[in-house]
Amino acid sequence: MMVTYNKITPSIIQEFKTIVEEKYVLLDKENLERYSHDETEDLEFFPEIVLKPRTPNEISEILKICNAEKIPVTPRGAGTGLSGGALPINGGVILSMERFNEILLIDERNLQATVEPGVINQVFQEAVIAKDLFYPPDPASYGSCFLGGNIAHSSGGPKAVKYGVTKDYVLNLEVVLPTGEIIWTGANVLKNSTGYNLTQLMVGSEGTLGIITKIVFKLIPHPQKTVVMLVPFFSAEKACEAVPAVFREGIVPSGMEFMERDAIDWVLKYVDGISIPIKENIQAHLLVELDGNDLDMLMKEAERVTEVMMKYECDEILFADSEEQKKNLWRMRRSVAEAVKSNSVYKEEDTVVPRAELPKLLKGVKEIGERYGFKSVCYGHAGDGNLHVNIIKDKMSDDDWNNKLPKGIREIFELCVKLGGTISGEHGIGLVQKSYIDIALKQKAIELQKGIKKLFDPNNILNPGKIF
Repeated sequence: MMVTYNKITPSIIQEFKTIVEEKYVLLDKENLERYSHDETEDLEFFPEIVLKPRTPNEISEILKICNAEKIPVTPRGAGTGLSGGALPINGGVILSMERFNEILLIDERNLQATVEPGVINQVFQEAVIAKDLFYPPDPASYGSCFLGGNIAHSSGGPKAVKYGVTKDYVLNLEVVLPTGEIIWTGANVLKNSTGYNLTQLMVGSEGTLGIITKIVFKLIPHPQKTVVMLVPFFSAEKACEAVPAVFREGIVPSGMEFMERDAIDWVLKYVDGISIPIKENIQAHLLVELDGNDLDMLMKEAERVTEVMMKYECDEILFADSEEQKKNLWRMRRSVAEAVKSNSVYKEEDTVVPRAELPKLLKGVKEIGERYGFKSVCYGHAGDGNLHVNIIKDKMSDDDWNNKLPKGIREIFELCVKLGGTISGEHGIGLVQKSYIDIALKQKAIELQKGIKKLFDPNNILNPGKIF
């Protein structure tokens, strides 16, 4: 959808200042630079203005102006995204949701919570845990990412293997449409067969269909006990083979994470306070967590997991013997992306396949890397087949990195689809993956999605240039 966008004039800036308090209308270079990037590689696009509204009505009035004047609007949460979804590639307005930061209600009777999209994931988790309730989705950036951004990408995290991803906990949304109308997408109920499911259409839409201003989440009781195991393997492919075997045994871990040798080595150099001896011939680890309320039962499950792992040539298993050690093992896993980033220029691809196909995916990624001359460090949510492939620039020439590497990435994504998977599990398509979407979706499916976009956003002002 080609649109010619207009620049923001001084008179439009004055209109914005009548809607949003003047101190929340940012025009200075320092702030524009701050909002010009997210965590996606080294990309940078400057907005013309940053607005920080506080109410749905303020957002509505802003969008009415932008829709009438054909000014692009890029919604932004915490800026922790990895697909370029919050980058204002056409200039215009950055609409920051950081002032929408209240937990409005935790309904203990119905196991629900109503929150605003600028609440940090970890803050929300801790608030519901204090009431013995549980909100499981916990992406690696959970200490800083916003719940609204989690919804934009249907974020997962380690707990997804047992408990599901963000979409599985969203009951209802208050949304401001690009044309300014404010709607609720559903109802605060567990079952709803009333027309099309607009709630789930918004989840994963990457800020292209509307601005979420309130969220109603489903909660569950909080499990009281955990057992955490770190399992070393002499072969990375054997580690991947062990994953589906655990599920075939009838055990569903609350976390099952895969880490290649390089991933852990780099974390141990990058993160202070974590010390784990690793033998020279160890090539990969699985981090396994079991949770529940009966510790004896969990220990029996852990014994069964151990029996399975031994069939796949693992070494001696480390059982975390204290809460501190459990936290350190999880801190190690959550620090992998930052550790890789600190070592080299890199691109992170968010591949996902049926879990039993992980060994083929890992083997294929390495073979493609050999053909195209790049090194990769792989880790991720093995329990649900979601492998993060970090492609390291290392000694690749700039020419190969810019022109040869995209062909290798395309082959990785083609392999994912061939194995029954797709090109993104939780990071989204955004800006950097949109040239590959044809691998995962047939043309008719893309046309249908573009039609939905046009229906919601006839002037293509909301997060334009993303996904398609």
